[in-house]
Amino acid sequence: MPRYRLTLEYDGAGYVGWQRQDNGPSIQQALEEAIAAFCGETVAPVAAGRTDAGVHALGQVAHLDLSRDWPADTVRDAVNQHLRPRPIAVVEAARTADDFHARFDAVERLYRYRIASRRAPLALERNRAWFVPRALDAGAMRAAAQALVGRHDFSTFRDAQCQAKSPMKTLDELAVARDGDLIAVTARARSFLHRQVRGMVGSLVHVGEGRWTAGDIEAALEARDRGACGVVAPACGLYLVGVAYAE
Repeated sequence: MPRYRLTLEYDGAGYVGWQRQDNGPSIQQALEEAIAAFCGETVAPVAAGRTDAGVHALGQVAHLDLSRDWPADTVRDAVNQHLRPRPIAVVEAARTADDFHARFDAVERLYRYRIASRRAPLALERNRAWFVPRALDAGAMRAAAQALVGRHDFSTFRDAQCQAKSPMKTLDELAVARDGDLIAVTARARSFLHRQVRGMVGSLVHVGEGRWTAGDIEAALEARDRGACGVVAPACGLYLVGVAYAE
């Protein structure tokens, strides 16, 4: 059966996340329904990352098998036609190796978290950034973030429901950049623990507010205790920007 690799973008607001669940609509369910409407097949797409409820994607990758060898552009356009008017789009579709696996073959995942630091409430950015109505020191956040880069036990920033076998992860990059009222936190690693990025961002916001220092970030990491984590940033500001593969 031909295997296809899809690159998707979506607005996660109003969805329970990537994975099909009984408590509401999911991105996976919407994609399955669009594929069934296109070619009549029942498939179970596998994603590179099972984004949480409210989390967005600019470059989610998924794979699926179809019984017919369709042109890749036909798959993209037909699935997009049946996804309308939902805020989900297949940006690219391509034939791939029969053993390609969107999740297990990934060598890097890039997430970006967006924080709107200003007094005025959000209009266009609502549900697309974390509204923090206080001034944040992005420089202090940037400096403190470096304590988290490298290979560590990230138990402090791990959700209680995380199913990873080990809390050890290698964080290759954690960058903080300001552009006007917007602060972007970029995290790059092969893989992340459940809600790790949101836990790290929430703790860095404590630093930006002056409530924590860089030393407090280091102490939280060393505690290896979920109770030492700062506030967990809301899902609305998190984006899966892209996934890299060895080829």
